[in-house]
Amino acid sequence: MRVQVPPPAPEGTVMAKQSPAKAKKLRGEAMRAAAERRAARAASQSEVTRGEVDLDAYAEVDGVWRELGLAAPARRALIDDGYYKLSDLRKTSLDAIKELHGMGPNAIRILTSAMKKADLSFRK
Repeated sequence: MRVQVPPPAPEGTVMAKQSPAKAKKLRGEAMRAAAERRAARAASQSEVTRGEVDLDAYAEVDGVWRELGLAAPARRALIDDGYYKLSDLRKTSLDAIKELHGMGPNAIRILTSAMKKADLSFRK
């Protein structure tokens, strides 16, 4: 919601002062718009940022992915989908892995090269 600001007065003219009711209405609209922006920003943060995820639980099972050099979001995505080791990735396609939230191009590169080194392949 945008707050409408009146256009500037032409030079030499004197504008009438805003009524207190109009000023109060505009101030209320601006405050509601700011509250909506804050709420949207808070809602867009991930569970990790809000502190709702137990990172220690991930640390216990992400050793294999950590050794490969995967970033934390990619490790969490794999663990959340039940992939705890490289051989687990044979059960799924590369496209399904790419769809996981947290899997970026670097993580995909790391996984495909590790699969090739281990002589494993994704499901077609």
